[in-house]
Amino acid sequence: MEDRHIHDVAHLLKTMSHPIRLKILCLLEARERTVGELREAVQTTNANVSQHLTILRNQGIVSSRKDANFMYNRIGDDRILKLIKSLRDLYCQ
Repeated sequence: MEDRHIHDVAHLLKTMSHPIRLKILCLLEARERTVGELREAVQTTNANVSQHLTILRNQGIVSSRKDANFMYNRIGDDRILKLIKSLRDLYCQ
């Protein structure tokens, strides 16, 4: 792996390594969800979930779409889906 790739991957993993962000990504692996659904699942505030989603969005990990009054969030990169699936296969047996 080239140095620039190592830097990019290290930055990606650092972004994903926060427990709440990792749980959000695990929840989004199956389907897109609203902030309210994520808040309920991770047991924190809407503001906290929104902050973590902003970080994930800024890294290009999560994307969203608006439908009426709801923002639906999903993993926007197939490589991240593969990574989450691999982590689940390795650690959630």
